[in-house]
Amino acid sequence: MASLFTSMFSGLSGLRATSTDLAVIGDNIANANTVGFKGSRTAFEDAISESLIGGGGGDVGLGVNVQAVQRILTQGALANTGVATDLALHGDGFFVVNTADGVQYTRDGQFTVDKDGRMVTLSGDPVQGFPADGAGNIGNNIGDLNVGQISAPPRATSSVSVTANLDATAPDADPAVPFDLANPAATSTFQNSVTVFDSLGNPIQIDIFYRKNATGAWEYHALTDGSNIDGGTAGNNVEVAAGTMTFDTTGRLSNVTQTVNNFNPVGATQPQPLSLNFGDPTATGGTGLGGITQFSAPSSVSFTNQDGATSGELANISIDDDGTILGIFSNGVSQPLGRVAVATFAAADQLSRESSNLFSETGQSGQASIGVAGTGGRGRVIGGALERSNVDVGDELVQMIISQRAFQANSKIVATADTLLGELINLKR
Repeated sequence: MASLFTSMFSGLSGLRATSTDLAVIGDNIANANTVGFKGSRTAFEDAISESLIGGGGGDVGLGVNVQAVQRILTQGALANTGVATDLALHGDGFFVVNTADGVQYTRDGQFTVDKDGRMVTLSGDPVQGFPADGAGNIGNNIGDLNVGQISAPPRATSSVSVTANLDATAPDADPAVPFDLANPAATSTFQNSVTVFDSLGNPIQIDIFYRKNATGAWEYHALTDGSNIDGGTAGNNVEVAAGTMTFDTTGRLSNVTQTVNNFNPVGATQPQPLSLNFGDPTATGGTGLGGITQFSAPSSVSFTNQDGATSGELANISIDDDGTILGIFSNGVSQPLGRVAVATFAAADQLSRESSNLFSETGQSGQASIGVAGTGGRGRVIGGALERSNVDVGDELVQMIISQRAFQANSKIVATADTLLGELINLKR
């Protein structure tokens, strides 16, 4: 009689266990398209109630129990979205989020920017990281990441680089007629222009005049209109830099000299240091080919560059593998805005699952180790991409069929035990 009740309870335990398994499978399938979702599986253990007389390993089982619902943390597939604020983790770790319930963690990188310029989850919770200061220096303190409503301050030009060729066949200038500030075009061989910026972001045009004095020997003069210079007169040229350059018989730049005059822009920081870079002369160990050369070809400028900028507004962002958020401004300047933090755990599968694709720390998971992506075992951050769910729907459907059959079989055990008990009751009639 007891064995019949035991079999009934065994079948009942099987029904309960397979019901849990079907619930887990259903949850997995339901979240097959949830970004960053990590599937789970049911772990079972047998239940022992008693041993038969005489031992010998003849234990009577009491069915099955659910030992645990285990989270599977395998990597999900990455899908490019092209959305700058979408982030995925390739490898271990979680993004850190500051919620109303405290700091929580997620693999869901569907982030956006709120009205205050903060990077937030779709639920509005701020993503945590290491903010940068106004100069783009990333600190070590964790906090909200401001990636919107940012302006890049102007940056005064301190260096101008020129890549050009000066015609080796150009005639020598008349030594009786020196270079004339009042008439630079007529007393020079070639010229080019470049726009620089003062500390307020005002553009200032600099005209560089090159004068060939002899074979392989040139002088240059960098001029600007007097209206740009404190104390200058509009319409009169002011020399801000001058010097000489020489070339060897192969056309390589062999030496450069330079004198920088006081460059005092009107209303801006004075003096403004300004140097002209014409390449790497052989006299200082360079190749003589990285800037200005002198070949038998028409004088021309192939490239000019300067390190200043006017003020600019944030136009876009990009995110590096280490989570660095790079702001791209309308003035062409790129500057770090901060770095997304990544947390790892000693036992990440023991995190407590919360709503909105979030997890919270538990005693079993261990404390979060928060740091920079790509270091300390943390995965890399992939910008413009999302991590798909790691659930394989095909596998889940197969497991569902297996669990369904197990449920049916356990139902049959209960029904059979009930039939036998009915027969025993009928013996009394």
